[in-house]
Amino acid sequence: MSEHITFRDLGLSEAMLKALEKRGYGYPTSIQKEAIPPLMEGRDVIAKAPTGTGKTFAFGIPMIEHMDPDDPAVQGLILAPTRELAIQIGDELRSLLSFYKGLRVAVLYGGASIGTQIKQLEKNPQIIVATPGRLMDHHKRKNIRFDRIQTVVLDEADRMLDMGFFKDVTKILDMLKNRKNMGLFSATISQEVMTVSWMYQRDEVEITVEPKQEDRPDIDQYSITTTPLAKAETTLRLLRIQGYDRVMIFCNTKHMCQRLCDEFKRAGADADCIHGDIRQSHRERTMQKFHRGQLSILIATDVASRGIDVDDVDCVINYDIPEENEYYIHRIGRTGRAKRKGVSFAMVSNFPEKAKLDEIAKFSSFQITPLLLGDDDVLTVEEVKAPVIRKRFK
Repeated sequence: MSEHITFRDLGLSEAMLKALEKRGYGYPTSIQKEAIPPLMEGRDVIAKAPTGTGKTFAFGIPMIEHMDPDDPAVQGLILAPTRELAIQIGDELRSLLSFYKGLRVAVLYGGASIGTQIKQLEKNPQIIVATPGRLMDHHKRKNIRFDRIQTVVLDEADRMLDMGFFKDVTKILDMLKNRKNMGLFSATISQEVMTVSWMYQRDEVEITVEPKQEDRPDIDQYSITTTPLAKAETTLRLLRIQGYDRVMIFCNTKHMCQRLCDEFKRAGADADCIHGDIRQSHRERTMQKFHRGQLSILIATDVASRGIDVDDVDCVINYDIPEENEYYIHRIGRTGRAKRKGVSFAMVSNFPEKAKLDEIAKFSSFQITPLLLGDDDVLTVEEVKAPVIRKRFK
């Protein structure tokens, strides 16, 4: 397929082309070029693609194009492993519906009011985005019927099946008697993903998208060397000097996330946090404020790294170096989106953190430039000294 293919070349409707143009998208990413045509033809697809390459549009566009707005039945189903990802997918799909009449999306997930979700379902959405557990709850209560669903997608299938949803997912798939096609989208193809594909897909199109330069976010990556005691103060000073409007800061634990948030608030910063111990309703309010630009600094654990989809995060800070190489990629992928330039900083306060960051840079083929923040508030490139090799005397 040609490198310079446009969305128009993929045979999309005028309503979809207008919505994409409104969002500022002119050219499909690799996964979109590969996945949209077979899904438009109603074929099964199993796709391995890294996060941040545009998977939601890859399955969302064909699903919307197949919907009949005059039919009030649920026709499309997307399963996601977490409430944050379900909300994000719902928002992305709604952004594509600007020029469609009569198409609706409902998002169902645990930890939120069943009553509010029932009201969404009473509006007869054609597309449902759901976590498996909450979808089963609604089905048992007879709030939703599966008999008219034609297209189903499992997003982040590896993560969903790894989280123990295998039984729920297969039970749901067994109930979709009139399903015409199925998409499996995953960062890795695990044994469980292969099993689901073998059980439920027929003559599937296999797609593997490697991280390409044009698909990777355009992010300048830096590390800042500090001390454990000065870490929070250095981070706050960096933000004040740089003057970013919208920043995400990631911590590895709920405790550190809350502690840093409290410190920032005491210092007068416009900050809030989301982590697993905060009530879902409060988390959603915080996320909405961040979406709308009413909150400058959002401090989060990895529970939110895949779940917040804001196109113009100016900067991402890894306050803690993540335990997993993949998490670093997910985190910094919140900036440098929609063809904008992004920037990320990793705060390094001890040798294990430096060793971990070096491993991440090597694993991801990233260039992470080490900086120092001087007392005069000037950032300078840190000179990394070569290790001294001592000669052994015989």
